[in-house]
Amino acid sequence: MEIVYVYTKKRSEFGRQCNFTDRPAELHVDILPDDSAMEEFIERDPVDIGIQCVQEMSEHDANTERFETGARGINHTEGGWPKDINPNEVEQVTRYRKKVEKDEMYIGAVMQLGSVMEHCIKQNNAIDIYEEYFEDVDVESIDEAASAKTINVFRDPNEIKRTATHISWFPDGPRKLAVAYCNLQFQSTSPETSMDSYIWDVENPNKPEMTLKPVSPLVCLEYNPKDSHVLLGGCYNGQIAYWDTRKGSQPVELTPIEQSHRDPAYKTVWIGSKTGTECFSTSTDGQVLWWDIRKLGEPTDKLYLDKKQEFHNAQGAYCLEFEQTMPTKFMVGTEQGSIISCNRKAKTPNDKIAAFFNGHIGPVYSLQRNPHFTKNFLSVGDWCARIWSEDIRESSIMWTKQYSSYLTDGCWSPIRPAVFFITKMDGTLDVWDIIFKQNNPTLTLQVCDVPLHSLRVQEQGKLVAAGSHDGTTTLLELSEGLYTMARNEKNLVTAMFERETRREKILDARHKEIRLKERGKTEGSKVDDKGDQKKAKLEKEHGKQDEAAKAEGEDGERTKEEEEPFEEENLYEKAETEFFSIIEAEKKKQPTPSQDFAEVEKNNEGETGDEEKSNGEPETDTKKD
Repeated sequence: MEIVYVYTKKRSEFGRQCNFTDRPAELHVDILPDDSAMEEFIERDPVDIGIQCVQEMSEHDANTERFETGARGINHTEGGWPKDINPNEVEQVTRYRKKVEKDEMYIGAVMQLGSVMEHCIKQNNAIDIYEEYFEDVDVESIDEAASAKTINVFRDPNEIKRTATHISWFPDGPRKLAVAYCNLQFQSTSPETSMDSYIWDVENPNKPEMTLKPVSPLVCLEYNPKDSHVLLGGCYNGQIAYWDTRKGSQPVELTPIEQSHRDPAYKTVWIGSKTGTECFSTSTDGQVLWWDIRKLGEPTDKLYLDKKQEFHNAQGAYCLEFEQTMPTKFMVGTEQGSIISCNRKAKTPNDKIAAFFNGHIGPVYSLQRNPHFTKNFLSVGDWCARIWSEDIRESSIMWTKQYSSYLTDGCWSPIRPAVFFITKMDGTLDVWDIIFKQNNPTLTLQVCDVPLHSLRVQEQGKLVAAGSHDGTTTLLELSEGLYTMARNEKNLVTAMFERETRREKILDARHKEIRLKERGKTEGSKVDDKGDQKKAKLEKEHGKQDEAAKAEGEDGERTKEEEEPFEEENLYEKAETEFFSIIEAEKKKQPTPSQDFAEVEKNNEGETGDEEKSNGEPETDTKKD
């Protein structure tokens, strides 16, 4: 006896049935000949026809509409049991098993299947098909050329295309991609432009998996790393909103407009708190606002990007950098080209703005710490990308070449500490490997013909998503060498960063020394000019004293004593003059104007005669000085 169960289903549940039948042809339209048209016919005679001596060819283009596919599945929980048996009831299942095991056909079927199963088990025990024969042998890695291939392209489904301004990867694996779409060109958005942003399935580029409907176009969009159902978005009108994918396409809550940013919220970042609900945002209005999504009525904290915490002097920000291991510190890239290091929990307002890093001549569009070396961070702005060290504020330790096209975004590889990526306005993506080459990128990819605007690398380092100006998001897969770390790579990058940091410190100290010398030279020359005028005046006075001394000796002594108050009044200026003249003599080893005057004075004394030399009044004045 065989156990058979027939599944039944109504015909109406399968959809409408297609019926095909054979039938004869039917005539729907019959157009009879028109005799009146024959009277108007004019025969062409002769007929001129141009003939080419080459083969005639035709060209035709056809493009079908995009076909949207959908995945449908059936959940099969339990099967093989009769309809009247509940598989969740242990007693019914046990009773039914005993009934089946008593059947003669059951024993025969088990014996027949047992021999087949026994053969497979013996085969598996004899041979381990998963055995690794060469585990102990070190295979030398083959240095293949760096490359990347396009896996999928996600296009903005709307007729009016918008820029893919921000990309966020699904935190639990490379399965989904959240893309924010917004037209950032001021007052150029059409009223018919859609405000929707989308969550894409990586394997289905035809149709978005979910649509997010904000009140204003989203400039940025971030997955919550602790809850993959929650997304945080910064709107073009400055509001902050968050979505829960389990609750639909509408935002769960929005910040009030009067408490939000006054400019577009260009960057939002989740804080790794215990609750997983805290975040902060920044904008070009110069504010950094902290939020808790459980209560978005007002910000929990506020910081102005100004040393004195004055709102009217605050610098507008384009990007944020936050490291979870340093919960109170963060960095901001401003539209003035400077990078500001901030401390949220500083005691005084002046300490909240800890340091400035100036190196870009245009807005800083991207800022990220190296995942393996948190002291070093990458900044992208104007036509150059720079690598900085927190120990040096005057200049970056490394930088790329000056590109001919503007840079728009950049980020580090999460796996390899020596690799970072850069997007540009000419539609290319550059991959830099600073161990391999420091002057040129290792790989340059022409992703599209329009400017690239956003970039994000997946946590495993294998997939890169780049968003363009026309709303196209391209998914690229890198070659193995770009996401596989070498054994000694960390040590090499550590040595490289330390060497460049040390070099910049030496150069910075040398620059400071040169600046001090130049300042001393400038101030010394000014003081020397004053000293020349004073000494010319003193020389004139000395000449009068010498003439008086020749006439009467005692009167000369009295004149010298009367001169002392004048000398004391100008003592500071004389001492300052002498001090800078000594510095110039030692450092520059060049004759100063004061030395030239001393030689001239010495020559004048020689010409005057022995009697004037014996008087010695200039020497006495010098001692007083």
